[in-house]
Amino acid sequence: MSLQPTLFLGHGNPLNALTQNEWTRAWAQLGRELPRPQAVLSVSAHWYLPELAVTAMAQPRTIHDFRGFPPELYAVGYPAPGAPKLAERIRRLLAPLPVTADQSWGLDHGTWSVLCHLYPQADIPVVQLSIDGREPPRFHYDLGRRLSALRAEGVLILGSGDVVHNLRLFGWGSSPVAPYDWALRFEQQVREYLAAGKHEALIDYGSLGEDAWLSVPTPEHYLPLLYVMGAAGRESPVSFPVTGIQGGSVSMLAARFG
Repeated sequence: MSLQPTLFLGHGNPLNALTQNEWTRAWAQLGRELPRPQAVLSVSAHWYLPELAVTAMAQPRTIHDFRGFPPELYAVGYPAPGAPKLAERIRRLLAPLPVTADQSWGLDHGTWSVLCHLYPQADIPVVQLSIDGREPPRFHYDLGRRLSALRAEGVLILGSGDVVHNLRLFGWGSSPVAPYDWALRFEQQVREYLAAGKHEALIDYGSLGEDAWLSVPTPEHYLPLLYVMGAAGRESPVSFPVTGIQGGSVSMLAARFG
């Protein structure tokens, strides 16, 4: 079995689950182009805990972890099966770190809002791994490296977040908001560093200056990128099948490794 690529997707506004736009059409195209995986391991910005946990149930629920959106969004279900054996494999790969076999979480919108476009039939098993918010960026990159063995086992490692995610400055109105200069600069810097394999600079993103602090005011949407980078390694070719800024301050950048 050939190596699965790894994939980071900027998921943006939850309404992208219902919308046909340039980004969601690109996700659907990725689903047609990628080698079909045996399972998906998703690291979503929206499962950010003071512990490590992996969903271990046979049938994860669809979680509508947001407020104030149209009823149609709360009606969306993504009934993909779980993968308890994969969850146990992940726990073994990360040992001796304690990883809870979770039976209560499910698939949050960071996962299902993109998978409903990539794999609309919901027929590929999906497992989520939490982000341990107690740990520094290097920890998350190193976990990605330890999970890289899954690529040879048919598992697509998916990170779902946004490399630029500043909701305080997001344009929620009906009129389009032009991307902020700092958001464009930081997204471009991330692209250049990824293409050049400069992983150390991206792990230590806080050292990249004011653009980084405006783009990553809190870490949870950025950290999924580090898992994908770590699993891919420095030598994997990188492409960017999705680009653009939503609402002025949320990057829709996607990075495919391999």
